[in-house]
Order: sequence, then C-alpha cells, then structure tokens
Amino acid sequence: MSTSTQNPKNEFNLAIVGAGPRGTSTVERLAHLANNLERTANRINITVFDPYRPGSGHVWSPKQSEHFLMNTPASFPTVAPERTSDEPGLSFRQFVALHGDGRRLSEEHARMLSQVEAGTYPSRALYGEYLEHVYDSSVALLAAHESFSVEHLAAEVIGVRPLGNGYQLDYRTAQGEGEAAQKTFDAVVLALGHQSAELNPWQKQLQEAAQQADATYLPPNVPADLDYSLFAESQPALIRGLGLNFFDGMAELTLGRGGLFRETGKEPGHRLEYIASGREPELVVASRRGTPYWGKPVVEQFIPEEISLRYFDVPELIGQLAEARATNPAATLVFSRHIWPKLHRDVLFAYYSTWAESCGAPEGFSAEEFIEQLDELLTAEHREGSQVWLGELRKFIAQIPECEWLDVPKLAKPFDEVGFGSDAEYQQAVRDYLVDNARHSVGGLKDPLSCAIMTMNAGRMLIKELVVTGVIDEQSRIEEIQAHFEPLVEGLSSGPPLERIEQLLALSRAGLVSFIGPEPEFGFDEVSQMFTASSPWVDSEVYTARTMCEAMMPSNRVLQNDTQLIRQLLKDHVARAHTWRNEEGESLPGSGFDVVGEPYRLVNNEGLAHRGIFVLGVQLSSAQWGTAIAAQAGNMKNPAAQTLHDAANVVNEVARLAGLQGKEALSAAQD
Repeated sequence: MSTSTQNPKNEFNLAIVGAGPRGTSTVERLAHLANNLERTANRINITVFDPYRPGSGHVWSPKQSEHFLMNTPASFPTVAPERTSDEPGLSFRQFVALHGDGRRLSEEHARMLSQVEAGTYPSRALYGEYLEHVYDSSVALLAAHESFSVEHLAAEVIGVRPLGNGYQLDYRTAQGEGEAAQKTFDAVVLALGHQSAELNPWQKQLQEAAQQADATYLPPNVPADLDYSLFAESQPALIRGLGLNFFDGMAELTLGRGGLFRETGKEPGHRLEYIASGREPELVVASRRGTPYWGKPVVEQFIPEEISLRYFDVPELIGQLAEARATNPAATLVFSRHIWPKLHRDVLFAYYSTWAESCGAPEGFSAEEFIEQLDELLTAEHREGSQVWLGELRKFIAQIPECEWLDVPKLAKPFDEVGFGSDAEYQQAVRDYLVDNARHSVGGLKDPLSCAIMTMNAGRMLIKELVVTGVIDEQSRIEEIQAHFEPLVEGLSSGPPLERIEQLLALSRAGLVSFIGPEPEFGFDEVSQMFTASSPWVDSEVYTARTMCEAMMPSNRVLQNDTQLIRQLLKDHVARAHTWRNEEGESLPGSGFDVVGEPYRLVNNEGLAHRGIFVLGVQLSSAQWGTAIAAQAGNMKNPAAQTLHDAANVVNEVARLAGLQGKEALSAAQD
C-alpha cells in the first residue's frame, strides 16, 4: 500500500485480470462495498485488464450471432445478487423485467428482451447486454465515490510476478506489438475464464496431417471464434462432440446459412421441418456415447421448487462425518459409499412416485399406497448392507407388469454394447432416441424421467457444495465423481433446450445431419487426403470429409493451457498445478491451480500462499466441481450461488488488506 505526497489517502492498488462474468461479479461487489462505505482515509484504485469489452468479455459479446443460445433458462443466471433497494446488484431476470434497466439496446435486442419469459433460453448476445450493463452500472457507482477509482485497460496480461510487498503485472495492449508495459499492484484477482490450450497428441496428429494435405482441421474453440466460412456448401464435414458447442455450430451452419425451421403442428419430436437454403454443409457427427446431451425438460426454473431430496441429506452426512472424525481426524466422505446410495434413492423415488401420480398407480394400489410402499423399501435398514435396498426395490418393481425398471447408470450410455447392422438402422435408432427425449422433456414436472433427471441435478448442486468444503475424499472426487458421475449427470442435465433437439431431428430427416455411432474412431487417410470416421458398433461405410471440427471448448487444464500468462505463472514458480495422491501413494497432477482457503489464494511452487493473488472461476477446477458462468438468482446462500460467494470473499479480503475496518468493510457475504 502506498501513500501519495499530493493525496494524503492511503492508496491500495487492485488489478482484476479478466472482465467476463467472474470479473464483473468482483467489480459489482466492489461497487456494493462503495455503496456501504462512509468517508475514509483509504482509497482503492481498481484496474481492470481485458483486451475485450469489459462485462461481456471474450465469450459473451452482444455482437455475436443470435443463433448461440444460453444453456440455462432466463430465471436462473446472475452475476450479482438481486437488487432489493438502492444496491447495485441486478439479476438477469430483473434486467428482463425492467426492460433493460435503462440500458440502450438495439431495436432487435429490445424486441428479443421483451419476448423473454422465465423458461426462455435467451441468446448469449442478449445475456452479454446484461453483463455489460451490470459492469457499467457498477463502474459508475465506483467512479462517483471519492474512495475509489476504476480504469479499464484494453490489454492482455502476460505476466504476474511478486515484487516487494506487491506484484508487478506485465501487459500488452490490444494494439501493442512492442515491449510489454508494467504496473505494480497490492493485490491481483485472476478471473481468467476459458483459456486456449495445447492440443492432445492425437489432435496434433490430425492437425499436422491436415496441414500437409491442405485439408481443414478446426481445433477446440469458443463457438463465436470459429470461422464457419471454412465449412464448404453441400460438402461433408466431420464433427466430434455432441454437446453445446455442436448445437451452436449446427444453428450457425443452418439458420446462419439462410435455412428455416418451420412449425408442423405435430406431436413432440416432429414439431419442426427444415427448409434448406442449399448453402448448408452436410454434418457427420459423433460422440463417445453416440447421442447428443439429453434436451432439458420444459420447466420455468433450472431446478423447480417441486423437486426435493428426502434421502440425500447433507446436514445428516456432515453430522455422521463429524462423529467419525472424533476417532479418525482424517475421515472423509466417499461418493460410492456415502453419497450415491442416498442420491440414487432420491432419483428412483422421484421417478416412480411421479409415475404413480401422473400415469396411475398399479393394480391393487392407490397412488398414496404405492408411494408409501416405495418409501418403506427405500428407508428400510439393513445393518451394513447399504445397497440391499436396491435389490429389494428391483424385486418390487418386477412384480408390476406395467412398470419398467429405471437403470440410472445406463442412461449415460443408451447404446452401450448394442450393435447396428447398417447405417440406416443406426440413424433411425438415434432419431427414435431423440423423439423419446422430446416426449419426456415436454412433459416437464408430470414426466417421471424428467423429474428423475431434475432430482439428480438437484443432488449435483449439493455435491458441488461438499466438494468446495473439502469433505469428499479426493480420489473419490476424481475417480468416481468426475470420471463417472459427472458424465452421467452432465449428459442428462446440461443439455440444450428442447428446441435444439427438435431442430436436430428435422435436420436428420432432411439428410443434413448423419450420426456416426458410439465410440467413434477418427483418422486421416494419406492416400485420399481425407479425414475418416467410423464406429465399431455400426456396420457401415467409413465416413470421409476434407473438413473436421472439434466441437468442444479448449481443455481446462492449467498444465495444458498455452496462454503467455499461465505459462509464465508456472515457469516462474508463481503458481503450480494442484496435485493429489491415489491409494498407491502416487502423486498425480490435477486440472486446476493449487489454491488455499476462501477466498482462494494462489499457491506458489514452494507451497506458500500468496498474500494478494486470488483466483476465481475456471482455474479453480481442483477446488471446485464445474465451471459455472453464473450463480443462481435468488438466495445467496444457495449452493448454486457459489460464484457470488467467491467474488464476495475476495472483496472482503481486499477491504481488509486495504485497511477498511468495521462498518466500512460491509460486504455481500452478509447480505
């Protein structure tokens, strides 16, 4: 902290590196601090570094294609607590209700905003308008306060180094090509978001082969950064990945090429037909499971209030862990032993109780009697046999002819070990799967499978909270949760809105999308100079194309990220990757930075935490599960509001380091 001879205030200089959603949350929480701050002898000077427009940052530009949709309904996301009085906070749903809260919008965006409802999946461009508005409003409040200053530098930070009691930042402006400039700060917030990454060995091999043959290989990328002109009209293009990046590309290469989806008025799964423009490429697509992510149920909330957990009780688990630690201080929770058996019960209870209420109870039962019997089986005690209930429930369901068993783990791989005798057979199987998806999704809270999936998603939010608190065994977190449960719950809960499933079905019927098959094998044929793709589970000709696209984000592993800043932090030992030990005692690298505490302080190569370098977001993947771009609007105590907690914790600590005491240091954490 420095004191200027011309300004008697104590100056504290804060750098925020990255001004996307997480950086914007930090700026908004600083504005909240300013709003609650009386005159003080201290001053905080804030410098925001981002080569892109702050607020929207790299990914959320309002100028991007309107065809790219958000993955959560409008009722869910926020980068600030909801506004209650004269606070700077504002959720996206409030932004919608207030018709932009005074922000000047284009006619098109004003029209789109007026059509947004709670269950609408808005465009990312529209959410970018909201992000920029929150940032601008927060900056205006900070600038009006005599104890704060705020400046945005359109620059990329390429180095952070400890210097005395503070840190030197090296940066290069967006137009700068010469030597880097430097500034010193008392504290630094790393809110970096998604970073570019090195390709894995197989991807590098495909890229090199394509370069030598003058073919087109498109590596993992942010959808808005992809050059869609590289997809030739009427020519095949291989696409690996059937997640959200795929659906963005699918929309841009069809709607963006002048195509049209027309309503048919038919039943779910057949609601759209595609009118081609003739400019589309032919998309040949694949993923490991052979199907896209499951389309979301049609409900207004991300997790409706009607969805509850009765068996997966976090306070009860924490209490049991506390008892265990009385004799074994190192005791932890293991997902397969302590968590999944309880959450599995909740998922099955949601499925069968909804089935009884919506479809009618089986013969010999009223709905209430069936649900009571179901609960008795799920709560029965079996001494140490924590999984005996599963066999008992399966026997009970087997006695009911009209009721099928829900094999929850199998939902992650619907075509597991199923062979298909022809390409036509497989195309029809995927279409049938997608139609089934549409029928279930449109049922919303009355559909048993939709309720089971939403229940699992509710459990995921609580598991994220347990991961943050550090009570889950690390090997279990990595090898059970991230390796097995995450693909299951992500594939079912993080899929696109139902509109995208209907569009995909229409394109498949129009012959513009073909599915390769499960466990696809990609390669490059040197003779034909073509990319190749096939599935060992489909008896079909090998697909070939001169273009291949990896429809996925760059790898989120700090050891694989290739930006100058992350490389410098690791090379100069300012940071290190998190490591963990397996049961054999081997030390293995994690995906994120090594951090400690809350707020998360960066740990250097010697294992010491920096006093003033804080980490938010994507690079916390070794301390948190998931890379949420927003918090859930509403109650800040909700586990789904973690990004707001993280930003508030950072601002609390900045206030303390800057010497703000007592009432002066009010923060969002107590809101």
